[in-house]
Amino acid sequence: MSKQRIVVGLSGGVDSAVTAYLLKQQGHEVIGIFMKNWEDDDDSEYCSSNIDFVDAAAVADVIGIEIEHVNFAAEYRDRVFAEFLREYQAGRTPNPDILCNAEIKFKAFLDHAMRLGAEKIATGHYARVRQNPHTGLHELLKGLDPGKDQSYFLHRLNQAQLSKTLFPVGELHKTEVRRIAQEMHLPNAKKKDSTGICFIGERPFREFLNRYIAKEPGPIKDPRGRTIGQHVGLSFYTLGQRQGLGIGGIKAKGAQKGGGDHAPWFVARKDMASNTLWVVQGHDHPWLQSLSLQAQDASWIAGMPPAATALAAKTRYRQSDAPCTLHNASPQGFSLAFEQAQWAVTPGQSAVLYDGDVCLGGGVITSAHTGE
Repeated sequence: MSKQRIVVGLSGGVDSAVTAYLLKQQGHEVIGIFMKNWEDDDDSEYCSSNIDFVDAAAVADVIGIEIEHVNFAAEYRDRVFAEFLREYQAGRTPNPDILCNAEIKFKAFLDHAMRLGAEKIATGHYARVRQNPHTGLHELLKGLDPGKDQSYFLHRLNQAQLSKTLFPVGELHKTEVRRIAQEMHLPNAKKKDSTGICFIGERPFREFLNRYIAKEPGPIKDPRGRTIGQHVGLSFYTLGQRQGLGIGGIKAKGAQKGGGDHAPWFVARKDMASNTLWVVQGHDHPWLQSLSLQAQDASWIAGMPPAATALAAKTRYRQSDAPCTLHNASPQGFSLAFEQAQWAVTPGQSAVLYDGDVCLGGGVITSAHTGE
């Protein structure tokens, strides 16, 4: 690759640090940008933005590149957080990291980088981009480290975005990334990976949502229609949830086969109309198993739906690919039929399609057909 001006999103983490280092080693002109996306409680114990910026600046110093601090908090609030709250209020479980990638990192940030005269941007995501020699299209591939692959979160990227994006650590395993960071004496070489949603950090999720969504308590019912508890508000639960239901000690007479009297309870359905939370006993209850799903708001990396019908899909991150058949694919949506039942398919989450290592795109799950 000829020498280019590349703007790297430096998060303060080890992956983006090594990304910047590798590109500098290749002789590119590298500029670091630290994105500030959340402002509401910067001084809290959970929001690590200030610490992260110090780490990012220290990395830039060691590598010998400029770093700029850019505030995208207004765009984030309008494009990501507002949608996140709307989805939760509707009883769905959205994935804000997917929205953040589509709207902030590969839109607002990309635009900013282009204004700086960049030819490419780079981030520390574990994914790969290649141009197909036959079609000329840019393809998004899984990262080489199967335990770290983040293509699921990037499935909404389009041809224009991918053509300007580099993912250097996608070619490496995490252990290799850490080794490079230590060899380089990068100050954050041993920094723990961040988990959780960027604006929530490690804080208790329900406590965070409480500040934005009103509680509307209602009944918790079992499959026989008996009220066995009280929920604090449907927005605060997600399908397949086991912890925090407050009904752990209740025995069910004639519990589901394989469940036994003391089998754990799981959230299986949310009825917004009657404000009822339905729970079932046992991980394998039919209400938690889906052989098909519908998705809307589709996004296809090639710009059009794939022709192949026998594919694989993930209905949540960190799930192994599930063989499926794609039906009725359009720019609007699609349906999937699975060879084996999928557990706790959750409206609001994304169904992402793969053909081997190639991520084809996906959509937002609207419904799933469960066993009765």
